[in-house]
Amino acid sequence: MPTPHNEAKKGEIAKVVLMPGDPNRALWIAENFLHDVKCVNKVRGNCCYTGLTKNGKRVSVMSSGMGHPSIGIYSFELFKEYDVETIIRVGTCGAYQENINLRDVLLCAGSSTDSNYAAQFHLNGTYSALADFEVLMAARDVLEEKKYPYHMGNIFSADVFYDFDPETWKRWAKLGIMGVEMESYALYINAAFLKKRALTMLTVTDHFIKNERLTAEERQVGLRNMIDVAIATAEKYA
Repeated sequence: MPTPHNEAKKGEIAKVVLMPGDPNRALWIAENFLHDVKCVNKVRGNCCYTGLTKNGKRVSVMSSGMGHPSIGIYSFELFKEYDVETIIRVGTCGAYQENINLRDVLLCAGSSTDSNYAAQFHLNGTYSALADFEVLMAARDVLEEKKYPYHMGNIFSADVFYDFDPETWKRWAKLGIMGVEMESYALYINAAFLKKRALTMLTVTDHFIKNERLTAEERQVGLRNMIDVAIATAEKYA
């Protein structure tokens, strides 16, 4: 049954979904990493594509938009209404640690946040949002096999992109946070609540300490390693 945000029919979305933030990146992934692709959703421009990997595994790619509210809606509907079992977020981030370099892949075992997304559950404490351990280890094994540079740890999922306090990131960095993005916390909570699997993989495109960033063209090329790993990981659950 279609939702207010997704016109796909039941069965048109695969059991495992790769989820970039950018709709153009979703199209790029579908065109470069899948074949026999069909666009099954165009609502609000957050297109969803379903196709086959080179090994014949059925995988979907759908953009999430930016921020917790957006990925919160799309991931919830995919999990609950379309019977998706695994979502692998494939995004970009800014790095907080000296030992991390541009183009490195970050495996987000946990997600910290300044968001109140978990407030809906009326918890009497702070919820620690975690990736699915099995999917996390599967992605790590692929990275080890391919010998791509990567780091595994905690990411900061921010609600604010243009922070009023320019020193905020340094306080998170002191606690070993690898870097910053804006979606993982909501994704991980939805997966936990609905008893599904989720993992965030990120490519470093900006660096807070080294004051470096990739150009738009370098970002697209630089994402290939991460998508290569995400596809290989997704195939294990397709």
